[in-house]
Amino acid sequence: MALPPYRHPAGSSFPDLLGMGLAPLPVAVRRVVYLGTPQIAVAPLQALIDSEVDVVAVVTGEPRRRGRRAPATPTPVAQCAAAAGIPIHHDLSPLDDPSIDLGVIVAFGTIIPGPVLAQVPMVNLHFSLLPRWRGAAPVERALLAGDDRTGVCVMVVEESLDTGGVLACVEEPIRGDDTSESLALRLSVLGGDLLATTLGGPLPSPTSQQGEPVYADKIGKSDVALDWSLSPEVLERRVRTGGAWTTCRGRRLKVTSARIAPAAAEHLAPGVLGSDGKVLVGAGDGALELVEVVPDGRTRQPAVEWLRGLRPETGEILGGGQ
Repeated sequence: MALPPYRHPAGSSFPDLLGMGLAPLPVAVRRVVYLGTPQIAVAPLQALIDSEVDVVAVVTGEPRRRGRRAPATPTPVAQCAAAAGIPIHHDLSPLDDPSIDLGVIVAFGTIIPGPVLAQVPMVNLHFSLLPRWRGAAPVERALLAGDDRTGVCVMVVEESLDTGGVLACVEEPIRGDDTSESLALRLSVLGGDLLATTLGGPLPSPTSQQGEPVYADKIGKSDVALDWSLSPEVLERRVRTGGAWTTCRGRRLKVTSARIAPAAAEHLAPGVLGSDGKVLVGAGDGALELVEVVPDGRTRQPAVEWLRGLRPETGEILGGGQ
């Protein structure tokens, strides 16, 4: 995020003291400030724009360059707001307005300071079934863990991470072919409907989260490394999570699409490339078929084309550089 840290502005009505508690939720919501940045925050914003709620301002990240020579591009949320004629800000100043009923956060990526929460009630659309997968990467962690369901929750924002009471929640099954992107976009639409419905009437009383908290840390390279001693099921989930990688002849090889090989496929030791016309790699208790890959310094291509150019030796092993 390009947003600067919050600083107490001259003349602001935000309290100076921390630990003052949360501003109480309104009985009804009319005027809101929306805080969000990436594509998954667009559908919820559009749902509010199409509802009876008045989105008076949007807070989002600064425009960013997507390439070295590319012009700076507004965030997806900024583009949606501009199309609707909503004022766009890159700091928290729109919240310093006593006529605001509520702040609405969706994938904002910046912690809201305590003085702001003491002045302005805020809710967050979180992409999990809380308290499971509190934190930064709930969609990716649900896929990696092999969860069969997830969902979205509208929750009260507190100073601590994703601990607030839940106003509304809806479940969504995780499909066998879901990627992080497909699941997040589906939850985005589902969450937009839930958000508009929840804010469109009298706000329900928040209920405490029930169950054992599980935390969704950011995804690191080790989380999606293809360790060929693991089962094909675990490896396939890492590929669907995004960013999966191995090494070939000392260079990075990204795997963008893969599937579990049938049980009848040739038996291969972990990491060994197969030779039956498909790009099979031995794994623990089976094999993974590579469908699309991105060799180091090249573009995405079918795995069979990559293998044809590689001309692998018999018994060649992937992952020796991990």
